[in-house]
Amino acid sequence: MQILLLYVTVVLIWGSTWAAIPYQLGTVAEEVSVGYRFGLAALALYAYAFATRRSLRLPAGVYPIVFLQGALLFCINYFFVYYGTAYLTSGVVAVLFSSILILNAVFERLFFSRTIDARFWLAAAVGISGIALIFSTEISNFRFSDQSVHGGLLVLFGTLIASLGNMAAVANTKRGLPVVAVNAHAMAFAAVLALLIALALGKSLNFSPRAGYVLSLLYLAIFGSAVAFGCYLALLRLIGAARALARTRRLVVIGYSFPPTDFHARRLFLEAFADHELDELTVVDPKDESADVARRLAPIPRAPWSRSVWRRSCDGRHPPERRLGRRA
Repeated sequence: MQILLLYVTVVLIWGSTWAAIPYQLGTVAEEVSVGYRFGLAALALYAYAFATRRSLRLPAGVYPIVFLQGALLFCINYFFVYYGTAYLTSGVVAVLFSSILILNAVFERLFFSRTIDARFWLAAAVGISGIALIFSTEISNFRFSDQSVHGGLLVLFGTLIASLGNMAAVANTKRGLPVVAVNAHAMAFAAVLALLIALALGKSLNFSPRAGYVLSLLYLAIFGSAVAFGCYLALLRLIGAARALARTRRLVVIGYSFPPTDFHARRLFLEAFADHELDELTVVDPKDESADVARRLAPIPRAPWSRSVWRRSCDGRHPPERRLGRRA
């Protein structure tokens, strides 16, 4: 249910941002608008982290990859998308950008050796076709003029850069880094980089008081960036964890008691094991309650329970181990 909610949120928000981007074009340079957008988004995430008392600290060694994520995913790719939107309708831009599905799969195969399931190609084709169907009227009006082709190439190049930014995000996700902290810092880096690039290109750091510009900027910053990217990266993490758990036959839980307040972990386990059961579950914890909770979240067939086996290490300093599973 949590995965579905995150997915629907991302689809609804990002499905509407294409209509907001054209209001950002005109008076203010694209690079400056991108800087404003992600600067506001970073401030929103910092405020959220402060209000919820979330830590924003990250290990010093991960900041280069966080900066890379910000530069590719929250900065440079948007330059080219904004550039291309000046020549194309928002519907055509949305269809072109949907090619990121294929690029993500190819790059995950290249960088992380992830197998591309045959079903993916069917799902990608259906998804892209669905987007094209929604914007069929705008696509039917598309003409292969020099400007349209130029705009399309700009959007596709931006999509390529965004996909590489996704790979940086996947790398950060695999390290278990907190989504809010990573996104806040990456967006702050992106905002500073965008404004520095704007100055280097001789662009003025001006601002438009027009209602259309201000409202679209707020929507893109708060919902299109802070909220949507947070949901998207959380979705990547949950899908990856759920996929791994769904293939698990033997599970070892060490020193974790599944507290009632950890709704995310509980829901993840319940959803991952909704359609299959474990062959063996090992819980290393001095409390019987931990094993009982783990058994409810990650079920094993009731009939073939073995006896509980408790072991202590020779030095007696390690907690007992309780192993639950099928009889031999």
